[in-house]
Amino acid sequence: MIFKGKAWVFGDNIDTDVIIPARYLNTTDPKELAAHCMEDIIPDFTQKIKPGDIIVAGNNFGCGSSREHAPLAIKSAGISCVVASSFARIFYRNSINIGLPILECPGCSEKIKTGDELEIDTDSGTIKNITSGEIFYARPFPEFIKGIISAGGLMNYAKEVKK
Repeated sequence: MIFKGKAWVFGDNIDTDVIIPARYLNTTDPKELAAHCMEDIIPDFTQKIKPGDIIVAGNNFGCGSSREHAPLAIKSAGISCVVASSFARIFYRNSINIGLPILECPGCSEKIKTGDELEIDTDSGTIKNITSGEIFYARPFPEFIKGIISAGGLMNYAKEVKK
């Protein structure tokens, strides 16, 4: 899979309550969650992003609670991929479960700037910063995770495998 979009860079320890504030957790409607994605950091984030844009972050992205609302809000907002130096394990698993592509690339958030145009190839793990010309490498997904992401999440993948 190849994704192209503008980078939105965040720092370390971005927790799930920042990704989707707890005051909006009374719904599981993806559109409603998307409308409030990252609003406590960038109040008009969802009005600024374009479909296909990419979140880039530092260490421990998605720390905090174990709910799937956070990756669902990101995916539903139109973010195509999240690249971070590291992810909280439960966020990583929840992202795969809902079909949100995420790649670990230590140090990338220190060199990529908000507004940089990126091209990401999840099959090879290559992250090209089209703006600066720099290339970064993340570990590509194993085949079974590629299948889950391509299917749009674990439940869809399980239905396809069952057929």
